[in-house]
Amino acid sequence: MATADEPFPQHPSWHPERTHTDWLRNTLAVSGPTEEVVRFAAAAAGTGVIPWVLDLAALEEEFLLPMAAPLDGVPAINLTGAKLLARRLREAVALNHQRALARMSTDRSCPLDLHRLLPLPAAILRLGPEEAASREWLLAHWGVTRPLRHVEVLPGKLDGRRKKMAELRVGFWSADWSPWQAVVRLRRSWPALAFVLTPDYAPGAADGQGASAAEARASEGSGSSVSRGRARRG
Repeated sequence: MATADEPFPQHPSWHPERTHTDWLRNTLAVSGPTEEVVRFAAAAAGTGVIPWVLDLAALEEEFLLPMAAPLDGVPAINLTGAKLLARRLREAVALNHQRALARMSTDRSCPLDLHRLLPLPAAILRLGPEEAASREWLLAHWGVTRPLRHVEVLPGKLDGRRKKMAELRVGFWSADWSPWQAVVRLRRSWPALAFVLTPDYAPGAADGQGASAAEARASEGSGSSVSRGRARRG
């Protein structure tokens, strides 16, 4: 598969990952009447940040445990030092996350911000990024469990002879899968526009995602049951 493990630096609102993530390169072409494409581009631009309510106490604990009680054969840090380092890591994550949130009202550097187009409900944001219910919602509505990475505008390929028509082409990396569910919902919300999502597959890797696209279209309009997760502590 044309992917890479973390092919770029961590996002400012980074949190410890519990699972392996593969990254897939995609291109999304949005075309239609010029005014509609311009309107979509304005609606889609944002920071690319999901404004999670982070459980900082749990985050600090996740930092602490591997240092204070490492795997067999791995030297342990003394408890005092481990606690100090875990607290500093927590403070760094909190500061970076607050800075990212502060940019959300003005920063439009990400040309395809899925949270701007298909926002997470407040109840899901309060659960945090690691809860099963949060991942279920993202899979059902976006088709991926993490924000898009390295999002950039690409040169358009629209035939210049097509008057009053425009195209927005965006390249990005997505976690583990392509955002088929998001595309299904965008087609429904923007009926005057055409959305063409093209994943960058290695030979023979397309079958599973093609099936996913068909399933996404078939499930359009159907809701997703979201299990109740733990709320943010303190």
